[in-house]
Amino acid sequence: MAAERGLELVRELHRAAGGHLPPFRTEEMRQALEEMRALYERNQADVSEAKAGRTDLIFLIRFRHCCLLRNQRCLLAYLYDRLLRIRALRWEYGSVLPNTIQFHMSAEEVRCLRDHGEFEVDDGTTILLKKNSQHFLPRWKCEQLIRQGILEHVLS
Repeated sequence: MAAERGLELVRELHRAAGGHLPPFRTEEMRQALEEMRALYERNQADVSEAKAGRTDLIFLIRFRHCCLLRNQRCLLAYLYDRLLRIRALRWEYGSVLPNTIQFHMSAEEVRCLRDHGEFEVDDGTTILLKKNSQHFLPRWKCEQLIRQGILEHVLS
């Protein structure tokens, strides 16, 4: 109950070879969120007692709160790292990822990838590409997207 489930998700990503996308761990995510809910509920009960005068619970409340924050950071790090890996794979493979990669993605990741692609340009600008959208960028920033047929160079 000391935020180990979230940490294990991060460790798994760290062990995965660079660029490799391990399967999305739905059950482990659910367990980590359940652990966070249980810690929060226990803290709420103890905070009520601490307000009534039980100062001996303050250390325990703080410890649980730190566990909650650690789990939150781990889950966010896990999701963000997956986002970066999917983005890199999208750049490498183009607009359609191979089934072997999509197999390791969650349904939400696949849906998001299908609905719109997210690309980061050299200067850190993030571009969301949606159907029938227009972006005014220098051609040199979009060469790969143009070659893949995702963007079209329009002369005005």
